[in-house]
Amino acid sequence: MKTIPTRISARTTLWTAAGAATLGFLIALEFAARHYGEPGPITQQAREVVFAPDSGPLLYAGLALTMVVLTWRQRFVAAGVAIGVDLVLWPVRWAVGADMNFGNGALWVVLGCAVVAVTRRTGRERALLLKGVGLGLLLVAGHKTGDTWLLITSETRPAVLDPYLATADHALGDPSWLVGRLVEATSPVGGGILHVVYGQLPLAAALVGLYQLRHVAVERRFPSHHLVRTFLVIGLLGPAIYMIFPVVGPVYAYGAEGGQWAVANLWPDTLPSIGAPHAVPFDEITPRNCMPSLHTAWATTLFVHSRKGSRPMRYAGAFWLVATLTATLGFGYHYGVDLIAGVVFALTVEAGMRASARGWDRSAVRLVAHGATVFAVLLVSYRLLPEEMAAYPWVAGPLLLLAMASVVFGYLRTTRAWESKPEPARQPEPPRPAEPQPELV
Repeated sequence: MKTIPTRISARTTLWTAAGAATLGFLIALEFAARHYGEPGPITQQAREVVFAPDSGPLLYAGLALTMVVLTWRQRFVAAGVAIGVDLVLWPVRWAVGADMNFGNGALWVVLGCAVVAVTRRTGRERALLLKGVGLGLLLVAGHKTGDTWLLITSETRPAVLDPYLATADHALGDPSWLVGRLVEATSPVGGGILHVVYGQLPLAAALVGLYQLRHVAVERRFPSHHLVRTFLVIGLLGPAIYMIFPVVGPVYAYGAEGGQWAVANLWPDTLPSIGAPHAVPFDEITPRNCMPSLHTAWATTLFVHSRKGSRPMRYAGAFWLVATLTATLGFGYHYGVDLIAGVVFALTVEAGMRASARGWDRSAVRLVAHGATVFAVLLVSYRLLPEEMAAYPWVAGPLLLLAMASVVFGYLRTTRAWESKPEPARQPEPPRPAEPQPELV
């Protein structure tokens, strides 16, 4: 009997374990959401097969990621079918008075690709198409998972720690109040642009991911590392920190959006004067999603991955990073210390993902350990030393920036050293007979 090579067996086991863990995680979140009377990520995504989706652009971004494994003819067919389905559903929804949106066609085509992979593909072609389907569905599922996490944070964390971060933010000069006044002065044009940038970050990540995956259809394999992997892992790990350090943000804790739950209505015109920081009760609706700033983390990884792209993509990545940082502060969604933690968190996760793709060595372990240590020290400092940080801003502020800079410098130095060394040669695979590739339709 012919034995399966150990390398292939280990890879299959890894993919199976990752898939089982992801499915188990989604099921657990589904039960948690149901416990609080809300649909979970599985139900939310399943209902979009028929009902109006929450985000049409996100579903088409998922379809675009799936199409990286298709030939150009198959891509035109898939896109045509998706658009055709949406055009048919649009007047039907209008006639029955249902919610109006698009994106069902994109989801139908992605699911159709999964059916084609199971019924009309074999071997490596089936695995490749299923990976494309999984990538597209994971992008959408990641968004739904984030919504469920935010619900859980608001239901399980009745008190928030905003006074601690507002006090620690004095060390940075209260940037949210400063940028908030700047955004107000440039509205509606400045605020409108920032709202688009802030809201369409997943779409921007999908575009950069598409650029990185543009050769998959020709090479018939995915690159060992790309942006979408890091994007999804950040969304998976980040909300766990929300549970440890629940914070709602300046516009809620110190602004009009907080309503009767706000400590005071000060943002962005008046700087808060806080005594001894303490936890304050808040409503059961507002997500506790500030520490760390995941929008900052995602924009940072988008910037990092865009550095290897074309000149327009490099410019777009830099613009998206600056605009996202401005939006997170200018809309009052985050404190300055959130952004510092977000950058450290992003580069630590990105380092871990790159190390898992190329292989762990001493430099990789050292880099990830350094980033994780700095991140933990930041959280502890924000919680235990906010008054000292506010009392000595000329010491604490530079130290915070230096801590972040040490992670940035360590990441750049280590990854450049990795890139200067040739990667180990891939083991040649035995020749395989050509497999038929039937069209999707």
